[in-house]
Amino acid sequence: MTNDVLRRLPIVVGGLGAVLLLINRLLTPDITDSQARADVLGVILSAVLILIGLLWQQVQPRTPDAVQLVGEEGFVLAPDLPETVKTELAWASHLLLTNTVTRSLVIYYQGKVLLRRGILAEKSEVIPRAIVKRVLEKQKPVYLVDLKVYPGRVEFDYLPENTQGVICQPIGKEGVLILGANAPRSYTKQDETWIAGIADKLAVTLDEA
Repeated sequence: MTNDVLRRLPIVVGGLGAVLLLINRLLTPDITDSQARADVLGVILSAVLILIGLLWQQVQPRTPDAVQLVGEEGFVLAPDLPETVKTELAWASHLLLTNTVTRSLVIYYQGKVLLRRGILAEKSEVIPRAIVKRVLEKQKPVYLVDLKVYPGRVEFDYLPENTQGVICQPIGKEGVLILGANAPRSYTKQDETWIAGIADKLAVTLDEA
């Protein structure tokens, strides 16, 4: 909110200055040479301020609009996991939820859901479809920056229905870390690198288990 006010300030000041110059010119019966030169300078300064304000509006990135995800807060772990694996999954999911824009996450490994955490959808079953299958086959992450514009969004029915962005990160060759965000275009390159590192760590833990 403060940044928006600051970006608009040059436009407001420039416009106000131009209006005051016009009023001053209309109310002055006799214009002297010095006043005419001052008016020209004032008009130039007002125009420069307005131009700066317009440039700031274009250059400054707009913060994506966040939404309140539909669902209930939850934390579900597969009951048959070793305690060491449960601890590792709990630690990794906590880091992702508290240090990135992730609001909902699912860990799918060897054909079963190991963890669901954050804002949970009613459906808990994960059926790998086109996007998740591609991640497993190609061993490369997929980042859907604005989920609502992708036809493939229907396959993520195990995430909140109004999820805005999704990252599917491979966990070794047999699993996928699926992250849902509450704002489009909100994951940074640093986030993606960090998520990949956590997924690699989970791959080692799950493979050993």
